[in-house]
Amino acid sequence: MSFSQITVQDLAQCVDNPNIQLIDVREPWEVETASLPSFQNLPLSEFSQWSEQIHTQLDPEAETLVLCHHGVRSAQMCSWLVQQGFTNVKNISGGIDAYSAVVDRTIPRY
Repeated sequence: MSFSQITVQDLAQCVDNPNIQLIDVREPWEVETASLPSFQNLPLSEFSQWSEQIHTQLDPEAETLVLCHHGVRSAQMCSWLVQQGFTNVKNISGGIDAYSAVVDRTIPRY
């Protein structure tokens, strides 16, 4: 089982879709520095605090997009979600850094 990649341009097209689950796995300070609306913050460093509730917080059948700074931590999260039975998981290639460079330059880069 695996997950697919989505570009930041594709993300920009679907970020307002209420049927898509948006997860940001960056640290709270990173989210305060630069963030996108509608993303739920589940920091990987706090995995033990939210991992047990993943099936009550999220729908395993729904399209799920995962964001981090450059795409490495989000890929780890995507792999874990697939292992938990999530069927439509996509890693946001390049992360918020690429989004701020390509899609929305008003988002701070760090």
